[in-house]
Amino acid sequence: MILALLPERPRIPIGRQRAHACVMAIFEPTTVIGRKASKEVRRQQLIEATIDVMARKGYSGTTMFDVAKAAGLSSGIVNFHFETKERLLVETLKYLAEEYRANWHKALNAAGEGPAEQLVALLFSDFNPDICSPRKLSAWCAFWAEAQSRPTYLEHCGSNDEEYSAIVLDLCGKIIKKGRYPLSPELIARALDAVLEGLWLDLMTMAKPYSLDDAKQTIAACLHAFFPKHYPPAEEGTRSN
Repeated sequence: MILALLPERPRIPIGRQRAHACVMAIFEPTTVIGRKASKEVRRQQLIEATIDVMARKGYSGTTMFDVAKAAGLSSGIVNFHFETKERLLVETLKYLAEEYRANWHKALNAAGEGPAEQLVALLFSDFNPDICSPRKLSAWCAFWAEAQSRPTYLEHCGSNDEEYSAIVLDLCGKIIKKGRYPLSPELIARALDAVLEGLWLDLMTMAKPYSLDDAKQTIAACLHAFFPKHYPPAEEGTRSN
C-alpha cells in the first residue's frame, strides 16, 4: 500500500458551513421488511431507515422513535439491536464509510493497469448513484457537520480518506513522471480532491443540481487541463489509452 499521504483531514465533501441545507434533499423511502427477518437483515433495515430520517431531519432531529417508524418497527426492536441513539448513528456511519470504500476499491480493481485509467476510474467512482444519492449525501452531510466535535465520527470519516488520498497522490505522481509534466503531484492531488468536494457540495446544496454525468465531465475537464497528453478534452471522451 502507498505510504505517502496528503495532510490528514476528512476528504468527503461536507457542506461545512452549509450543512443544514442538506437535510431537505429528496430521499427514497426505506422498504419495510417483514417482521420475520434475520438479525443482520433487521440491522440493515434500521440503518437504511436511519439514513432516510437523517436525510429529512438532520443529525439532531433524528430519534430512535423516528427510525423505528420509518422502518415499520417498534422502538423496542431498535433498542434491542442498537441500545442507544449514539450507537445506532455510529453503526450507520460505519456502514456508509465501508460502502464508500468498497465502491472505489471495486472501481479501481476493474480499471486497467495504467495509472491514467486507474485515476479516472477512482475519481469517477465518487459519482456512482449507489453512493451518490440525495439521501446518502444528506446523511453524510449530517455526520460531517458533527465530525469535528466527535472523535469517533472523525475517525470513520477520515480513515478511508487517507488510503484514497494516498492512491490519488501516487497515481498523479506516476502520470506526471511518465508525461514529464512540470507539476507537483501533491498540489495536483490536492486540487482534484478540492474539485471532488466542491462537486459533492453542489449536489447536496444546489436547488437544481447538475447530473452525475455532468459531474464526471467536470472531472474529465480537470484531468485534461492537468494531463493533456493522457486525457482528451471532456467533450471528446473521458480517457486516452
